Amino acid sequence: MFEKLFKLPAVLLRHEKAPFAEERRRYLSHCAQQGYAHTTLHVMADDLFWVARKLGSYPDLRVTPEQVKRAAKGWSERESYSGHTLNERWTSDRFVRVATKWLRFLGYLREPADRTPFVHLITDFKSWMEDERGLSSTTIERWCNYLKQFLCWYGSKKRPFSAVDIIDTDAFLMHCGQNGCSRVSINNMATGLRAFFRYAGKKGWCDPLIAETIKGPRIFTQENLPLGPSRHDVSDLLASLETNRPRDIRNRPILMLFAIYGLRATEVATLRLEDIDWEHDLIKIPRVKGRGRQIYPLSTTVGNAILRYLQEIRPQCSRREVFLTFSAPLRPISRGGLYSLTKRHMLQLGISSAHMGPHSLRHACADHLVEGGFSLKEIGDHLGHRSSSATRIYAKVDLPGLREVATFDLGGLI
Repeated sequence: MFEKLFKLPAVLLRHEKAPFAEERRRYLSHCAQQGYAHTTLHVMADDLFWVARKLGSYPDLRVTPEQVKRAAKGWSERESYSGHTLNERWTSDRFVRVATKWLRFLGYLREPADRTPFVHLITDFKSWMEDERGLSSTTIERWCNYLKQFLCWYGSKKRPFSAVDIIDTDAFLMHCGQNGCSRVSINNMATGLRAFFRYAGKKGWCDPLIAETIKGPRIFTQENLPLGPSRHDVSDLLASLETNRPRDIRNRPILMLFAIYGLRATEVATLRLEDIDWEHDLIKIPRVKGRGRQIYPLSTTVGNAILRYLQEIRPQCSRREVFLTFSAPLRPISRGGLYSLTKRHMLQLGISSAHMGPHSLRHACADHLVEGGFSLKEIGDHLGHRSSSATRIYAKVDLPGLREVATFDLGGLI
């Protein structure tokens, strides 16, 4: 690998003679397979050269994160080699990042075990939600995070879990409020904790009556009213992406799927190449809630936008997800990445909305359907709701508009 990056014999020899040459070579080869550019690999090889020299005092490379941080101090040798003064803080931070990724790849980093109190309860609860409840991955992740926060807070009291009581759950929710959590967030926490304590009560881990006493703060009737950009703003948003810039070519079909099909961020992130049936103009959406795929007709405009991205921009790789990152390693865009790109485009246009991100465009899609006269059942089916209660909130938007209509053109957004 070194011979592909360095041509001068002296430089090549220096890299080959430095400590842990084989381990560095393996990591660089792995990064090359992940799609890193030649220039990036060259910089990485230089960074690894200094990491290897710094960690040379550990013959087996089995080190802890603390040992890596200690090794990141003192750069007089590198300053002498480069001929100029280095920013020690920036150089040390970069050393830690590079070393950590390299050691994790090798399996040598001795990271401390998860010290969350009662962590086995989270594992058990997560398995139950996955295997028996069939909840979405997003809900499972969120509820496990709420539970972890509670257990860390409760664990500081040095009491067994069997001693938990109603006062503890109330005190935890009050603690969250005092630390800046909104009433909606605390209410969501209460919902997740209530589900856990029902399960814990059935398993005999605690008093089974605790679950029914967990109450979140009052949420007013109109507080959860769906708020999204107007139809005019959505049209301007999609029109602004009709450019030849690579990121716009990729982001335009993404925002179309949010605004026209009302998809969730996870559903777009997990959309695969085989989910698009080009022969029959169909698209199969991997529903987060409900397990399975829902089939939609693929509109011409959305299909053309996806096709342009696939033909002109998407890198050739073994990944099956449709939308990938631009930077190596090539990987599917995360939910956080989809939120960031949506918010960024909305802010660039000065779109005013109480909420930003993919879900605001989902709400805009629902509002558009309400204005078009669709019934709650039709709106729920389009959005992939599992129950009518999830759709009923849109009745607050335009109750007179909920009437039967014969036809409705979703393409009117474009």
